Amino acid sequence: MSEEILINVTAMETRVALIENGQLQEIFIERHSHRGHVGDIFYGKVIRVMPGMEAAFVDIGLEKAAFIHASDIAEIDADGFETRDEGPKPIQQLLREGQFIVVQVAKDAIGTKGARLTTNLTLPSRNLVYLPRSKHLGISQRIAGDAERQRLLDQIGHCLEQESWDGHGGFIVRTAAEGACAEEFCEDVRYLRRLWRKVKQRIERTNKISTVYGEAPLYMRITRDLITTRVERIRVDNEQSLGEIQQFIEDFIPESASKLEAYTGARPLFDLFGIEGEINKALGRQVMLKSGGDLIIDQTEAMTTIDVNTGGYLGSKNHAETILKTNLEAATSIARQLRVRNLGGIIILDFIDMLDEEHQRQVHRALEKALGKDPARTSITGISELGLVEMTRKRTRASLGQILNSPCPICEGRGTQKSAETVCYEIFREILRVALTVDHDVLRVMASGIVVDRLLDEESDTLAQLQELVAKTVKFEVEPMYTQEQFDVVLSG
Repeated sequence: MSEEILINVTAMETRVALIENGQLQEIFIERHSHRGHVGDIFYGKVIRVMPGMEAAFVDIGLEKAAFIHASDIAEIDADGFETRDEGPKPIQQLLREGQFIVVQVAKDAIGTKGARLTTNLTLPSRNLVYLPRSKHLGISQRIAGDAERQRLLDQIGHCLEQESWDGHGGFIVRTAAEGACAEEFCEDVRYLRRLWRKVKQRIERTNKISTVYGEAPLYMRITRDLITTRVERIRVDNEQSLGEIQQFIEDFIPESASKLEAYTGARPLFDLFGIEGEINKALGRQVMLKSGGDLIIDQTEAMTTIDVNTGGYLGSKNHAETILKTNLEAATSIARQLRVRNLGGIIILDFIDMLDEEHQRQVHRALEKALGKDPARTSITGISELGLVEMTRKRTRASLGQILNSPCPICEGRGTQKSAETVCYEIFREILRVALTVDHDVLRVMASGIVVDRLLDEESDTLAQLQELVAKTVKFEVEPMYTQEQFDVVLSG
């Protein structure tokens, strides 16, 4: 399984594509005018405590007030460590309005919701995540194999002994650390120690709402988080970004230096690898399957639903085998679409109904296996009697559609608009209402071209009857700026 990372940096935005075996798996986009804040640490001010929700709103200097739940607040003891022995406390015992608090963004603001905060501070490096207020020592659950997990624990232990670690802070060994040695851990520990010292100084010196730590730019975070032994090549199309990435790789992962290369081709990098087309496909509702079936993906405020259809696929065997093949292909495609579109929260999968329990188990196993490659935490239920699978996927940033799209001003998110016929009948009712309330011989209807055309063609007989009924003349005017649903009935001179 080979991977490539493509990094496209312009004056407006940074885009990173992760490709696996020639197929896009994930796309990251950061627009410089409003970049994300996940991982940033703020010195914020509590502006409202809400006991009924066990939460509070905190001003951290962003456009929208951020939100923190009582479960994300850890009390700090005299030595500066988190205390959790007594269980959760009511929010009013943890925070008060006007109080200043050090918080970190766990989830970016999405839609109408402000950023989600936590007091459990973390600072990441290449191989480790530093927990400055904790004594915990752990390993990423994605590192499989008891022998490797134990070896990594031993290596981090040797490192902390060499560094004369004073016990101030804990560590989590990251997935990228698989195969790492004690010296690599020591480099990270020294870097994290220096970084936390600077952050702590900023916290102690500030007395107003401010940012005390900002995460690295997207292309640096990707280099830090995504480069593994599976990555064969990293292509960068920006000279300055290339230099920064090169320096980071030389300092922390010199064995990967040969993987980095500048892209200087005439065609844009994302065009050359077909990423632009993949992004456009990921903004549509329909995803075609190779078998001829398809997926229909609908994202709403509460959840995302994915419907599996056989489409034109008839199969070469019996009906049950046709359904099984389509569902198996759909399971793999769904896992990829979740990553490419970065869909999170509650997701309902509507597979084609299968009567055979063994077929259901095969599809469920295929879905579990495909989701196993996803770096985001997922949880799935079994297939219900209705053929549905309920699942959740951790959401920390906006989906691809939320980043690239804006609500349609015409349909206002419905996805449909009133038909021309419906609007014509609304106009007829409005003409009746106006005719009964005003004493004027001529009325003027202003509407879109398609509606006016229908009024004068298919609805002409009804219109003639209506004019006779109200004893008024009705004139029409095409208003080019009106949408199909807009119209006005006014008095005409």
